[in-house]
Amino acid sequence: MAGKSTYLRQAGIIVLLAQAGSFVPAERAVIGLCDRIFTRVGAHDELARGLSTFMVEMVETAHILAHATSRSLLIFDEVGRGTSTYDGVSIAQAILEYLHEAPQLHSLTLFATHYHELTALAQQLPRLRNFRMEVREEGERVIFLHQVVEGGADRSYGIHVAELAGLPRQVVVRARQVLADLEGQRPLERPEASAQLTLPLDHPVVAELKQLDLERLSPREALEKLFAWQGQHAAP
Repeated sequence: MAGKSTYLRQAGIIVLLAQAGSFVPAERAVIGLCDRIFTRVGAHDELARGLSTFMVEMVETAHILAHATSRSLLIFDEVGRGTSTYDGVSIAQAILEYLHEAPQLHSLTLFATHYHELTALAQQLPRLRNFRMEVREEGERVIFLHQVVEGGADRSYGIHVAELAGLPRQVVVRARQVLADLEGQRPLERPEASAQLTLPLDHPVVAELKQLDLERLSPREALEKLFAWQGQHAAP
């Protein structure tokens, strides 16, 4: 509803028109030579060939990765959505990293996703940039502004769209409750680094550690040593 799929299609059509020597619907455009436009957009199965929706998605993605060049335009719309969340995130991230690092590619790529966890990759992949479709919230109401702005999105608005589509109020309310529970757990977020105890090099415990013969120290002796240190340096 925010318009990201329309934006992707628009980019592909503009590049195609430019390659044909046509005017494009823009005040100003600088578009280089493009050998091919590859797209992975939409969701459909191919029952006649015995291919599920996800299998079709993977076959098309594999074809793109095998045939694209540095002069190609690549458009991916929600890769990985046809399988479980963890599998989908893993595949989408691996594809992004491959597109960024594979020397035969370095293709100009538009990659739309609802996996907000992937926005953190911009800190690791120097050529990756995050953009989002701007949305204004007014209470429980949202207004899709159909504008592309820089930066990653931290949430989706699927429940709002479901409400606009006419789902029963009871279903919408329950969906918000389940979402709140899931966001509280944050199962896909990486755990924060645990706190580590640091000691100065001249600390007596450090001096004792340096003198220990770890190869001859039994588990019981190591435990006794830990208890001794704990007793010596326990807070009064």
